[in-house]
Amino acid sequence: MKIGIIGAGNIGSVLALRFGENGHDVRIANSRGPASLADIERTTGAKAVEARDAVQGADVVVVTIPESKVPDLPKDLFAGVPASVVVVDTGNYYPQQRDGRIDGIEKGMPESRWVENQLGRPVVKAFNNIYAAHLKDKGKPAGARGRVALPVAGDDAKAKAIVMKLVDEIGFDAVDAGEIDDSWRQQPATPVYTGDFDAAGVRAALHEADPLRKPEWRATDRSPGTFENPA
Repeated sequence: MKIGIIGAGNIGSVLALRFGENGHDVRIANSRGPASLADIERTTGAKAVEARDAVQGADVVVVTIPESKVPDLPKDLFAGVPASVVVVDTGNYYPQQRDGRIDGIEKGMPESRWVENQLGRPVVKAFNNIYAAHLKDKGKPAGARGRVALPVAGDDAKAKAIVMKLVDEIGFDAVDAGEIDDSWRQQPATPVYTGDFDAAGVRAALHEADPLRKPEWRATDRSPGTFENPA
């Protein structure tokens, strides 16, 4: 498949590498332009392009940028892109560490539902609950003992199935985590977040999740701080 990745940070660069290793045609973009991505091209084999070129002609588009930067994407980014193109959101809301206050999320909207509203496209939530280093190094063949599983949430069954196949290809079991309105179960501070569970463990962790956002994951009057010094 042709996969476009918007964002070349830790998760974006790992996905570019792993998708490329599995035979996909990968293009990657960031806010600074292709010239800034020479090292990413060299280490992942993905082609660095402008954001619009990453989206055009893609079968799957992965948006993997800080939550607060999503509204800064071009408003016409998906202009002319067929509705059949699958859009994946890997993002997490870090109000005290990075993003500051996002009112819709603070009022209870699931993070990925908020992202959908910004993009004007439905999304599938995936790859958000695992450390980038583990995403790179912990993949195992299907059926392997101790294979880590990843939750995948989305409203469109066909789109979700495509993403679940990608999860499997790069070495992880995919667990259906319900619809986007259920995706709060895989947000930061929930039991499944960075848990590296197997499929049964992921299902149990999703079931145990509490919808109440913990105070340390809500914005304050001083937000944002940094990951070292949250505010």
